[in-house]
Amino acid sequence: MSDADTPDVLVLRKGTHGTPIEQYADAIRDRLPDRTVELARTPAEEREAIRDARFVTGMTLEDGLLAAAENLEVFACAYAGTGHLPLEELEERGVAVTNASGVHGPNIGEHVLGAILSFTRRFHVGARRQRRREWRHYQAHELQGSTVTVIGLGAIGQSVCDRLEPFGVDTIGVRYSPEKGGPTDEVVGFEGDGFDDALARTDYLVLACPLTETTRGLIDSEAFVTMDPESVLVNIARGPVVDTDALVEALRSSWIRGASLDVTDPEPLPEDHPLWTFENVQITPHNAGHTPRYYDRLADIVAENRRRFDESDADADLENQVLP
Repeated sequence: MSDADTPDVLVLRKGTHGTPIEQYADAIRDRLPDRTVELARTPAEEREAIRDARFVTGMTLEDGLLAAAENLEVFACAYAGTGHLPLEELEERGVAVTNASGVHGPNIGEHVLGAILSFTRRFHVGARRQRRREWRHYQAHELQGSTVTVIGLGAIGQSVCDRLEPFGVDTIGVRYSPEKGGPTDEVVGFEGDGFDDALARTDYLVLACPLTETTRGLIDSEAFVTMDPESVLVNIARGPVVDTDALVEALRSSWIRGASLDVTDPEPLPEDHPLWTFENVQITPHNAGHTPRYYDRLADIVAENRRRFDESDADADLENQVLP
């Protein structure tokens, strides 16, 4: 492929959330009308197009495809997480990697707020009685004055806190560097008595953190015992942040009031898994990330980074850069 035929932005073929990848390519074209944007729709087209491409965007980057990329300088990952990428090899080759941090903020923030309000007003109980055509009152709760702990204060955690602000709640944030502060009333770290004390005071525990060595299995039996029996778990992070067996035990033993799970471990959740059977568990199929504006928000980031790349070439300071 000659330089004239090499696209300014190459879009790989894998889409997400059931939305055609063509919409992503079109959104980038709308923002870069003076640049060429090519969508590779087959494996063969990907292997051919990536050979000379300098700026590539996509959900994944398989090892074989990376091996074919002779001139790659920027890979714009279309997910917020990059743990699935061959990061060591990308770093060795000096490829800049960016992610989609911030794209999910509004929709996941709304998902969390909806889950909290659903458990506060016990809409699941009302829905169950409606199905039975049963007009019978039930007790509910009030969000105002509650304590909400948000583990992870990145873009999603920030979005959750922003949406909680009008509800008159007390907020606790948990992050690796608590000295940096955050958008919550107080901030604690993962280590020491501060974390356990936060769990003990929590009415709604929101998991919005990445899966790391520190967070894997973070919410275990000890955590559930520490939490108040009236507390609710909301997990929009990753399934393994919660010890699933401990969660089942906590629900069976009434150590917590309920759980809203957008992610599980294992995932997908097997049909015969006991978590399906609890009336106080809300399960969504890793769906909090869906938004009709996903590709538009992502294209804003990618288009801006292509402009920065044009201006500074290989030394560009890119938005959402995670490597190098």
